[in-house]
Amino acid sequence: MTTMTDTSVREFKMPDVGEGLTEAEILKWYVQVGDTVTDGQVVCEVETAKAAVELPIPYDGVVRDLHFPEGTTVDVGTPIIAIDVSGAAPEVAQTPAEAPEVPAADVADSAPEDKPQGRQPVLVGYGVAVSSTKRRPRKGPELPLQQASVAIQTELNGHGPAPASPAAAVVQPRPLAKPPVRKLAKDLGVDLTTVIPSGPDGIITREDVHAAVTPAEAPAPVTQAPVTQAPAVPAAPAASYDTARETRVPVKGVRKATAAAMVGSAFTAPHVTEFVTVDVTRTLKLVEELKQDRDFAGLRVNPLLLIAKALLVAIKRNPDINASWDEANQEIVLKHYVNLGIAAATPRGLIVPNIKDADAKTLPQLAEALGELVATAKEGRTSPAAMQGGTVTITNVGVFGVDTGTPILPPGESAILAVGAIKLQPWVHKGKVKPRQVTTLALSFDHRLIDGELGSKVLADVAAILEQPKKLITWA
Repeated sequence: MTTMTDTSVREFKMPDVGEGLTEAEILKWYVQVGDTVTDGQVVCEVETAKAAVELPIPYDGVVRDLHFPEGTTVDVGTPIIAIDVSGAAPEVAQTPAEAPEVPAADVADSAPEDKPQGRQPVLVGYGVAVSSTKRRPRKGPELPLQQASVAIQTELNGHGPAPASPAAAVVQPRPLAKPPVRKLAKDLGVDLTTVIPSGPDGIITREDVHAAVTPAEAPAPVTQAPVTQAPAVPAAPAASYDTARETRVPVKGVRKATAAAMVGSAFTAPHVTEFVTVDVTRTLKLVEELKQDRDFAGLRVNPLLLIAKALLVAIKRNPDINASWDEANQEIVLKHYVNLGIAAATPRGLIVPNIKDADAKTLPQLAEALGELVATAKEGRTSPAAMQGGTVTITNVGVFGVDTGTPILPPGESAILAVGAIKLQPWVHKGKVKPRQVTTLALSFDHRLIDGELGSKVLADVAAILEQPKKLITWA
């Protein structure tokens, strides 16, 4: 590493790409010392406690130094790359520091392109991908789009427009910014509503976004302290277990954060789970009809779409279930919008991306949003923003062939619906025993703010819609 006193050298610091995250692991560098980069170009991929994220550089110039090798965990706010903004090539080409030796399990966990085939992230209900997709380094100023998702089951889909709730009609004014600036803000994890505009007529500029990421640097020359290379990992002591019979995998990243969140949720919110077994034969017939509907041309129509719509209608009829518990202020926070989470299992662990304002979407719009969520999940690239702000969640354990489960609430939410396997079973229909398509639903909820009556009403409404999906028209 070199000591930099030249004011033409800009240091890009590890940003907080989530909410309050304190560190991130550098998974892959997409540039080397001496490469020319442009504002907005992706230079590296990092893994936080929530997801893998690609970082764009906010400068034009030449890479002068990479401060950390791949596999290093770096605190938020620490410089990770130096860019010579004068455009001059570095006097001496340097190479990134040699990566310290790490256990094989660490490497397997932090290098997604080395994952064995067939271990792509899977949305419950869509099966395991059989091919291995390697990420290609980005070229030029291309900006990353969204990123990763999980468990949902047999194909699920629906009927009828979803009306927005009265309170959902109150919309915050949209910040003024050009599309490239919005793209930059999204990639850097900056909320445009918090950015102070400096452009004409209150328009947010690229400089405003950059200023929101890191404080403006002083104009006077500042002598940078030498960046010390990450210390080499000491040789691991001899294993105290039989390595031929056991494998130990470090708990970190998404899996570590998920484990902590689940323990916190399980021992903070008093969970109650209720169950109902439902005849969904008519729902499956409606799915087949919608597949032929011109309004759904090119969209993925499956049972999940109808289950999601049924839950949204049930929430509209029973809005108090869409809430959260504020322990600090001892308040119940009623949400006048629904950000519908879909639990997703990925090689890095369980994540729950959500569809923003799902209650305000028509059925085709909801189908399109679910399709996008599935696509990003298969790519293993769900953005941190997509996993924040959920209000209620669906998880489908039926894809694994089980009848149902007792799901644990995601932190900050009050209800989660588990969907079991849809199976052909003997069922009493119109007074006769007939083979019908049947599934079991389980609704877990926070008993501090949701009593048995409210939870039962919501679950009963979802079941009634799935048994008679025409209720979507009359109840919506």
